[in-house]
Amino acid sequence: MSDTSDQLDALLGRIPYARYLGMRAELAGDEMTAILPFAPHLIGNPSLPAIHGGVLGAFMEMTALAQISIQQGLTRQPRPIDISVEYLRPARPLTTYARAEIRKIGRRIANVHVEAWQETRANPITLLRGHFLLSPRED
Repeated sequence: MSDTSDQLDALLGRIPYARYLGMRAELAGDEMTAILPFAPHLIGNPSLPAIHGGVLGAFMEMTALAQISIQQGLTRQPRPIDISVEYLRPARPLTTYARAEIRKIGRRIANVHVEAWQETRANPITLLRGHFLLSPRED
């Protein structure tokens, strides 16, 4: 396992909600794919059934945080400034995948887009656009 893979595992291990969801990530070259294995406690609408929208939003936010931290080699976790989530279709009770793309990064702010899909990447279920603070002010 590479140092970056170890850093990624450690990062996700420090986030209690990521552990609760069972989230993990894999690296292939410089691309990180976040994985959310299906579990019954993720269901928000049992009549469909569909994964809860808050679970998807949090999964995608953590994907963005992990991508920024790994790509930029940050020691402190970035803080969300604003996030917009577009729910395109219900998330069925299947494993969900996500990838984050850092669109622009400055000295203090990163602009990140994340897409999540289940069976095929060409058919996304949810999109996230967000801005993250890279160097939080000292309190």
